[in-house]
Amino acid sequence: MRFMVIVKANKDSEAGVLPSAELLAAMGKYNEELVKAGVLLSGEGLQPSSKGARIRFGANDRTVIDGPFSETKELVAGFWLFQVKSREEAIEWIKRAPFEEGAEVEIRQVFEAEDFAPVDPTGELRDNEAKLRAQVQAKK
Repeated sequence: MRFMVIVKANKDSEAGVLPSAELLAAMGKYNEELVKAGVLLSGEGLQPSSKGARIRFGANDRTVIDGPFSETKELVAGFWLFQVKSREEAIEWIKRAPFEEGAEVEIRQVFEAEDFAPVDPTGELRDNEAKLRAQVQAKK
């Protein structure tokens, strides 16, 4: 099972304030543990929303909205992608993360190809998706 761990933004992350050297070192050690355990597939911090954009889709047009975005509690500051056996295992890993007081993290299970079997009875769409994933992996 794969889970995306979404690290919520706060006023400091949105202001572009970098974490302390101590927190970066602790996070690096934590990430090493995740790698050694075979849990970490990917993980990154994100620049503040002031450097981002949103694209709103209309029936016939696309509207670009430049950041910053106002609702800090709804924004994402970073993420991990975990490969674990269960939701409970993902939760246990996150409980060990060296976040400071007030941090908030959301865990969401990633859809797997087999989850789409009810709407893809022939498997054609899932096969095409598998081919695309293989192409992406080959480019790494």
